[in-house]
Amino acid sequence: MAESRAGFKSQLEKRPVVSSFLFTGNLGSQRVALFKRSDKVRTYQHCLAPISGSIETGELPIVAAWREIKEETGLTCQDIELWRQGTPYSLGDPSIGREWIIYPFAFRLRNTHEGGRGEAAIKIDWEHDGWEWFNPKDVVDDESFGGVPRLAESLRRVYFEMWLNDSASRALHSGLVQLKNDHSSGSHELTTIGIKVFRDTIIYLENDKNWWDTVRIVAWHIWKNGRESMGSATLNALLSILGDLDQIKDRDLQGQWSSILSLVDRHLESRHKTATHIIKAFDSYLQSAYFTNLPPEKVHKLTVLTLSASSTIRNCILKIFQSSPISQLDLRILESRPLFEGASMAASLLFESQSALKDSETKRFHISVYTDAAAALAAQDVDFVLLGADRISGSGSVSNKAGSLPAVLCAKHVSPRAKILVLSSQEKVAEPADDSEHQIEENNPAEVTNSWSLSELKGWDVLQEHSTGQTPSCSVTVRNPYFEWVPSELIDVFITEDGPMKPSAIYGKAVEVQRKTHRYFGFLWSMSI
Repeated sequence: MAESRAGFKSQLEKRPVVSSFLFTGNLGSQRVALFKRSDKVRTYQHCLAPISGSIETGELPIVAAWREIKEETGLTCQDIELWRQGTPYSLGDPSIGREWIIYPFAFRLRNTHEGGRGEAAIKIDWEHDGWEWFNPKDVVDDESFGGVPRLAESLRRVYFEMWLNDSASRALHSGLVQLKNDHSSGSHELTTIGIKVFRDTIIYLENDKNWWDTVRIVAWHIWKNGRESMGSATLNALLSILGDLDQIKDRDLQGQWSSILSLVDRHLESRHKTATHIIKAFDSYLQSAYFTNLPPEKVHKLTVLTLSASSTIRNCILKIFQSSPISQLDLRILESRPLFEGASMAASLLFESQSALKDSETKRFHISVYTDAAAALAAQDVDFVLLGADRISGSGSVSNKAGSLPAVLCAKHVSPRAKILVLSSQEKVAEPADDSEHQIEENNPAEVTNSWSLSELKGWDVLQEHSTGQTPSCSVTVRNPYFEWVPSELIDVFITEDGPMKPSAIYGKAVEVQRKTHRYFGFLWSMSI
């Protein structure tokens, strides 16, 4: 009989679809919108459901989710932001001969204070008879509730707090909010925060009979639903922790939960060593590949271009300048709009260098802050372009702060002898994938438009009117992506904790990440949550 059912399931028409939930409110007052399907749709008429629709051939699930939301509610990136994603799962319905591969997402409604239009922006189309807000805990997979099949499971995949005890739920929720809203920390600092969120959550899971599954699900959500665009380091750090937990998971841990927490604490403490190793590797690279090839009269000066606020780059610059034969450092930093992290980094370097060099009579450190648009001028006659990394693809391409690619291209044109160096730990390496498959993080357009308003930009009121959809025949969209890709062929060397690496050597590390990811998170695709 089991073989018969399996054979019948294999005959079902497979169709990938997205399932997008819309949320509002904060923890404790969180509400989710469910839409009542009309009698004009083909399946599950009059049932409560999220916004759903088919994924077109060659289309990424997240692209399909945005498209379906726009078609069915009229909401745009001005009104909502991607909040969560869940693991895909399959749902078969033999009565209609179909099996869906469901990709769950959650979006958060922006209120008017955030530049959105709030609830008033929701305009349902013919596919729905109406909609209303629900407490997520009231959503159940029961026929009396009136939802589509496995509605609650789909919801739990993006709102996992529902599955935890109250203390663990609060810890995970507040931790994800902290990671999502942190736009000042680099990926190394965010990873440290992510590990702390993991610890703060699992501390309450001692009595969980399925703790091994639960801690892996918690880890998955911290990776995917904190800041995934900067989450490769977090993924690798959590995979390392899970690898150690795997070694003790079969022991009797009754009364020994502190040993698990101590294990996590050891990983937190070890993170300080990585930065030191990168500094040493950078120093070694300069000594062997740069200073030895220069005539003596040119060893004393170094000109460097960078951008954004990488703690790794900041620490390397300070340490190398103090210990190397360089007596003059000309550091050029792009301001990095819209949050001006580059200017913040310049201030931090200035403050720290004044203290470190106060007794030096020979060292001269000059910092120039350039507008992002002046990247070509800033790149004139530089020796190095130093980039951090928020993600490193299996091909060796680097996702970093928007403005990185123009800086590199400008340097290649106006200073063709300049070396493009990426200073990064290997934990930034992601699974093998096409660079285009990595999600582009879209951030609040108000971060850009607020400066226009404050500067009384002429015509700002016209831009604002058209961006809010008041004149549908003509509109404008303000984009605020934080990251972009620098192709591997434009990068000369990666400086890592294990020394210099060529981009071509990255792939092996990416395959290892893929193997561990499948080992510890692969079960999520098939399990019922």
